[in-house]
Amino acid sequence: MGVGFTGLGAMGSGMAANIQKAGYDFTVNDARPEAAGEYLERGARWAATPREVAAESDVVFTSLPTSAIVELVTDGPDGLAEGLRPSTAWFDLTTNSVDVVRKLPS
Repeated sequence: MGVGFTGLGAMGSGMAANIQKAGYDFTVNDARPEAAGEYLERGARWAATPREVAAESDVVFTSLPTSAIVELVTDGPDGLAEGLRPSTAWFDLTTNSVDVVRKLPS
C-alpha cells in the first residue's frame, strides 16, 4: 500500500516518521524540499507536487500550518484534488476551519 504525506513541518514530521517506520511504500512532499531529506535518505520518494503525492498513494495525509495553505495545496492543476482517485483515502490533520473542510473534496 502506498502512503503519501504533504507537510513535513513541526507537526507533520513526527507523524510522517512513524508512518515511514511502519514500512509503507512512502511518498513525501513539502513546500520546502529540504524538509524531505531524512525521509528520502530512508527510501521515501519525492513528489514535486501535491497532485503527484495523491496520484502515487492509496492513503494521503496532510499536516499544514493554516486553512489557507490547505486550500492552496488542494486546489489548482497541481493540487492534491487533481491526483486523488475514487479509492484514495485522504486525512487532513491540519487544525482547520470548518468552512474550509466543507469545501474540500470528499
